[in-house]
Amino acid sequence: MRVTVVGAGVVGTMHAWQAVERGHEVVQIEREAEARGASLRNFGQIWVSGRAVGEELDTALRARELWEEIGARVPKLGFRANGSLTPVRGDLELAVAEAAVARPDAAARGRKLLTQAEARALNPALRGEFTAALYCERDAALEPRTAQLALREELLKSPRYTFLPGREVREVIGAGTVRDDHGDVHGGDVVLLCTGAWLGGLVRELAGPELPVRRVRLQMMQTAPLGEPFTTSVADADSFRYYPAYRGDALDALAAGQPQNETAERHRMQLLMVQRADGGLTIGDTHEYEHPFAFDTLEDPYDHLVEVVESFLGRPLPKIRRRWAGVYAQCTDPSRVVHRQQVRDGVWLVTGPGGRGMTCSPAIAETTANELGW
Repeated sequence: MRVTVVGAGVVGTMHAWQAVERGHEVVQIEREAEARGASLRNFGQIWVSGRAVGEELDTALRARELWEEIGARVPKLGFRANGSLTPVRGDLELAVAEAAVARPDAAARGRKLLTQAEARALNPALRGEFTAALYCERDAALEPRTAQLALREELLKSPRYTFLPGREVREVIGAGTVRDDHGDVHGGDVVLLCTGAWLGGLVRELAGPELPVRRVRLQMMQTAPLGEPFTTSVADADSFRYYPAYRGDALDALAAGQPQNETAERHRMQLLMVQRADGGLTIGDTHEYEHPFAFDTLEDPYDHLVEVVESFLGRPLPKIRRRWAGVYAQCTDPSRVVHRQQVRDGVWLVTGPGGRGMTCSPAIAETTANELGW
């Protein structure tokens, strides 16, 4: 079988990986020299802890297994099973953590409630004050800015794989066949459009204007090296408000009894933080849903994040070296992991994983391959 994958972000690259692994010939086309979208502008977290019970959690857990397998083959991914800690303060936040540990799915996620001393033993950089911490053993991390490059380096070892950068697919001219902006025709058995947040142009023409996918903008930042190991990923209790896994009476009580910080509420924020291979910390994030998006970044969210992080570290943050905004595609129905649609004979659109793209892409691609009978 000959497969054409359009898009070289993590979702497209994982589809190319699945196809090559199953013995198929793959041409992967990317309109940029390299992918520049949400696949690079994220935490690099494989985030199991907050996923909704059902398809979302099942997909995340399967993807976690696949990432570990791939990481063993491709060390440059920087895969590490670092787990995560969510420090909590006060009775209301503690109650949400206790409820999370009591849920039937807690064991599958590797959840435990740790004392302050136990959390500090696991991540000694957390010298600030907190009551306890929710631990999730199944969370992991890799290096987002270089992951696609590392995967492609491995794919290029196969004679069945071809990468064509700097080309934009403009037209479907037959079943499983497309033409790019160089005028070249790429024919085969199936085309997979893994175009991320690029939802206009050919995607709109093929899928129609009512595509059930929206674009979401976020702001993040990265520091200079911390100067010490930061051994786990870290979230704050605002992640309880954001992720569906924590919904319930305890969260309702938190929302009623402890209003969210005004800046965090206005920008729909949570804290997520992970250490990069160079020792710096990637920190975020905000969520903006209303179009048109701003073209600039705002300082108030960054100030809020610095304050929260420093309260956990018990020390000043290193210098902020990078700030950026990114945009990802998210299904408008939050219960759907991804939008997978046949838009023409032999042509499929796969998009909309939202903030789950880095976490779930290996399992999303595996499901596509299975459904297409590879």
